[in-house]
Amino acid sequence: MRTRTLRAAGAIAAVLLFGLLGAPRAQATTAHVLLVCPSGPNDSPGLVGPVLTCPAGQYSSIQAAVNSAVAGDWILVAPGDYHEKADTTAGVHITTPGIHLRGMDRNGVVVDGTQASSTTQCSSTSADQDTNSGHGRNGIEMFKVDGTSVDNLTTCNYLRGDQGQGNEIWWNGGDGSGVMGMHAYSGSYITGTTTYSDTTNNGAYGIFVSNASGPGVISYAYASNMSDSGFYVGACSDCNATLNHVHSENNVLGYSGTNAGGHLSILNSEWDHNKSGIVPNSLNNDDAPPPQTGLCPGSTSVSCTLISGNTVHDNNNPNTPGQGIAAAAPIGTGIELSGASWNVVDKNTVYNQKGWGIVTHDFPDTETPPASGLSHCQGGVSAPGVCTFQAQGNVISNNVLHDNGGFGNPSNGDLANESSVSNPRNCFFGNTDPGIAGGQPTSDPPMIQTVDGPPCTAPGGGDSTVLLAELACASGIAGQCPQGITGYPPPGGVQLLKQSAQTTMPNPCAGVPDNPWCTGGQLTQPATYLPEAPLLLLLPLGAVGVLLVRRRQSQGRAAAA
Repeated sequence: MRTRTLRAAGAIAAVLLFGLLGAPRAQATTAHVLLVCPSGPNDSPGLVGPVLTCPAGQYSSIQAAVNSAVAGDWILVAPGDYHEKADTTAGVHITTPGIHLRGMDRNGVVVDGTQASSTTQCSSTSADQDTNSGHGRNGIEMFKVDGTSVDNLTTCNYLRGDQGQGNEIWWNGGDGSGVMGMHAYSGSYITGTTTYSDTTNNGAYGIFVSNASGPGVISYAYASNMSDSGFYVGACSDCNATLNHVHSENNVLGYSGTNAGGHLSILNSEWDHNKSGIVPNSLNNDDAPPPQTGLCPGSTSVSCTLISGNTVHDNNNPNTPGQGIAAAAPIGTGIELSGASWNVVDKNTVYNQKGWGIVTHDFPDTETPPASGLSHCQGGVSAPGVCTFQAQGNVISNNVLHDNGGFGNPSNGDLANESSVSNPRNCFFGNTDPGIAGGQPTSDPPMIQTVDGPPCTAPGGGDSTVLLAELACASGIAGQCPQGITGYPPPGGVQLLKQSAQTTMPNPCAGVPDNPWCTGGQLTQPATYLPEAPLLLLLPLGAVGVLLVRRRQSQGRAAAA
């Protein structure tokens, strides 16, 4: 059951009485607010977030509120540990468009994938994990719905299994379909993490967007401890997506963007202590259609994909969780354009990358393409058993790089280009290393801004011998590294970061209609609510009508759940 508060002003008796009956409505004429409170008191000592008094008859599970909401409704969640289990595949499953899900404190509202019997929030104990009989589950999943927003909460320990899953927060427009099944979406002040990982059951993606054409914005978000990537935007040739002010650490990949391009921006964010940092890539798989290209729709020469203003550092971590092809990313890479084309990488700061600060390279994909035929090496060069995607047309400009190349191998340094001779070539200019006399960055090939500088349309050349061998060595896919190539550390056992508090939304009431917790867009001081039963003050009908002082539904939380 859903609960909302009605105000007397301007309401007629018939409307009020109709509302008291709780009659269902097919569509919201105005936005309403549904409140979710934990099954126990949310004002216990040590609880993170505001102390909120929970009106009787509210929801004790997020999914129950979702099931009652209609387009345009807001769902506000009080601090608490919510062991959500909408079904066998998801904790919270949203299939109604236009729903706004918001926690009242980012660190205090935790959607927890562990067993409901667990007494420790986001427990790392093996017996506390809910693996769905080893099949895996997703956390909060928006499935083929437009206009949803998720703000100001944390999701943890929704784990991958033998059927995939393991996505903490997922805007799913139809994964594997090759069709854009979702348009507008947004997420802010959200966290996706895990405290548990083994070779089968681990968190796969922190914040995941697939098959969505936008516009979409993910901002002030954090992801860690994922076995694929902290942030993922994929399967959208014109994504209309922006990642801004996000932070990704201790994942295999900080960002992965398989076959994601067009209008796509990765801005003003931090990527650190992953195996590799920012990795746009082309693959001949079910994230169709390939390739990854930043070309503006309809253009053959203008890029709309921009990676700018980011701080990328210390992505040299061999001990992240790992799975599948992502686990073969070359360790020590800050920004890696893998079979990716027509991206602009401009005005980033990249440092302490022991392999390469920024590297572009072709990618020979040996995956078996999906039986559906959605991917058939579009944009690549096909040969028996392999589809090779060329990295071409990328512009690497005006970046500040320093203290890169610490592994000390011949190709390691600030900049590198492996891609074979192509037209247009990858183009490097305006990049600086302030720690080197003259400011010219270290590179392979040497003097890369001369060899592969403007004009960008003339054929150029990368290092397809030494660099190619080192990339294979650094990825771990080489059976044996070439003689003299050392220092790419193998995994030494998974080490997860401890959860840390993240910046919460400054005002969780912003933009929310008036409700018991928010008035005029500001947090209402906690108040003592009236008893559960509705209290009506009856005045002469000819004067004011029926004044509803406080509407309550008498159903308890158990009924709401």
